[in-house]
Amino acid sequence: MSATTPVLEVKNLKKHFPVRKGLFSRLAAKVYAVDGVSFDIKAGETLGLVGESGCGKSTAGKLILKLIEPTEGQISLDGARIERLSRGDMRKHRRDLQVVFQDPYSSLNPRMRAKDIVAEPLTNFTRAPKAEIEAQVATLFEKVGLRRDQMVRFPHEFSGGQRQRLVIARALALRPKLIVCDEAVSALDVSVQAQVINLLADLQRDFGVAYLFIAHDLAVVEHISHRVAVMYLGRIVELADKRTLFANPQHPYTEALLSAVPVPDPTVKSKRIILEGDVPSPIRPPPGCHFHTRCPYAVDRCRSETPLIREVAPGHFVSCHLR
Repeated sequence: MSATTPVLEVKNLKKHFPVRKGLFSRLAAKVYAVDGVSFDIKAGETLGLVGESGCGKSTAGKLILKLIEPTEGQISLDGARIERLSRGDMRKHRRDLQVVFQDPYSSLNPRMRAKDIVAEPLTNFTRAPKAEIEAQVATLFEKVGLRRDQMVRFPHEFSGGQRQRLVIARALALRPKLIVCDEAVSALDVSVQAQVINLLADLQRDFGVAYLFIAHDLAVVEHISHRVAVMYLGRIVELADKRTLFANPQHPYTEALLSAVPVPDPTVKSKRIILEGDVPSPIRPPPGCHFHTRCPYAVDRCRSETPLIREVAPGHFVSCHLR
């Protein structure tokens, strides 16, 4: 892989879930969960993926992890196409692609000791002696802020923040190139969130790992991300570096999201943009721009023609007819 090749490159990724009804399970409709998403992530970079619940963020993450198969599109990991690989062919790429889930307790085997949980990837993918694996596990514990004497504990003996550190240690065991963080801190207390976010940033500097950071908390995304992609109803509507996006949002949906972020200064008065109506159903998304049913600036063109995502400034991409 050349220095300019992204660790992850996604092109026109789609996932349409069939909705079947009746005695013969006939196809009645489709859920357009992810509908033409494209982005890339470079080594050592964090891309934040944000949007309302149900917009397709987690589905996009599962597609990249190959937990579900895409309907259409391309996924390139470290320059290799993986979207159509079988389970067996995908195995050699698994060590480069890891995940940190939202609920650490449900992603840990309650019957396994912490050291065995972290050692499991090493046992599966390497032929190192047991003593060497245990030494690597001990080093990983120290890297994520856990003590060596905690290695013999079971998951229920850890706090929520410690369990997430344990999950991060397991994800790092094989020195992956990309970690998908799916709402990795949303289940934690605010003070613990800050600790885990700082830990992820420190580990990125140490190991050069890239993150796809899926979240709905914009304050968290602003702190950890280098670039931010905003999703709405299965599509990316805006993509830019975090400073540009937070200082100068170009899409009306991004403007509304940012207006909802609390300002930690009682003397500052922020203007809240209230979006009217509900998010349309992903089974029957509106024609044209998916956001036009709630957009205060929508014109006739928005209701009939799908806007292409285009570069309105260097590195700043927007899917809007009015920009």
